[in-house]
Amino acid sequence: MDQTDVRGELEQMHSASFGWALWCCHHRVEEAEEALQAAYVKVLEGSARFDGRSHIRTWFFSVVRRTALEQRRRRWLHEALLGRWFSPSVNSGYGAEPEEALSASEENLALRRALAALPTRQREVLHLVFYQEMTIEGAAKVLNIALGTARTHFERGKAGLRELLQPRTKDVGA
Repeated sequence: MDQTDVRGELEQMHSASFGWALWCCHHRVEEAEEALQAAYVKVLEGSARFDGRSHIRTWFFSVVRRTALEQRRRRWLHEALLGRWFSPSVNSGYGAEPEEALSASEENLALRRALAALPTRQREVLHLVFYQEMTIEGAAKVLNIALGTARTHFERGKAGLRELLQPRTKDVGA
């Protein structure tokens, strides 16, 4: 696949890429935009090259994830060394748009709380499989973990969500 084909594929999956960047940046819109833009720059400059060993989506999501982690480290160092008063304020990521109404629903809130209660790796695998429509194998490659490990996180994450989302019933004495 040549660079023109790669660029075309990246254009087609921009929305999904932004969704993944948003997830990697804990739903902070500005950080996600920066991470995605930096990932695109890496591709354009050639510091991130698609070699065809995986699907282009899997490869680019890995680039986005690493870029978001790099930015988070830099931001943390900046805040630690220069103090929090120099860092820009972080936008919550939700504006007055239809997504805000959806995120305010009780079901969505319950799901977000349940996801937040899961360990990070389980959340990441579930997000990639359910929201980004990747296979467990693709998620393993993005997260740079073994396939068996990804399967374990996937199954444990699903079981954890089931348990957290089950309606609680009180035992009535017989």
